[in-house]
Amino acid sequence: MTAPHPDLSLAVITASVRDGRLGPAVADWFTTRARARPGLAVRTVDLREAPLPLTLPEPGREPAAGVAGVRDRLRAVLDGADAFVVVTPEYNHSFPASLKNVLDWFLAEWAAKPVGFVSYGGLAGGLRAVEQLRPVFAELHAVTVRESVSFHTAWELLDADGRIRGDKAADAAAVALLDRLTWWGRALRTARREHPYGT
Repeated sequence: MTAPHPDLSLAVITASVRDGRLGPAVADWFTTRARARPGLAVRTVDLREAPLPLTLPEPGREPAAGVAGVRDRLRAVLDGADAFVVVTPEYNHSFPASLKNVLDWFLAEWAAKPVGFVSYGGLAGGLRAVEQLRPVFAELHAVTVRESVSFHTAWELLDADGRIRGDKAADAAAVALLDRLTWWGRALRTARREHPYGT
């Protein structure tokens, strides 16, 4: 009989920082489902609350003290995560600049970890943003899972309290995403422990 797996650490990242954004409502919808799943320890990261400048320091140089504090707090969450879910809208057929900026600030924190996507937008449901993110995460040595959740015309899914009204299809997609993410998260966590990535 095998020993039970310790909880898998999942970081759910809200990518949009715009005023009037739907990201927090979509992230809350998904996070509620992730936290109901046994074996997951879920943390949330709202990029609006962790602003990093567009100007990165030169390699080997530390940023200004205030920036270093934000970077170090964000680094601690990303480094401690076994898996990620990115909640992203689609802006102009792509993903938000705020997300690309964070991806550029960090490298090793993403490596050999699985990434899933919950997207939202108009008729395309944010899927074009997801397709553009896959090669970016591949360059960071992360593994993106095939399964995803997509909300089309997402603003029409808000209830009177500003919460996303899901449906059976969205719930089933979230279960499938979490199934795959959990499998890859455990497998890659074991691999990183036994064979540190990049050695």
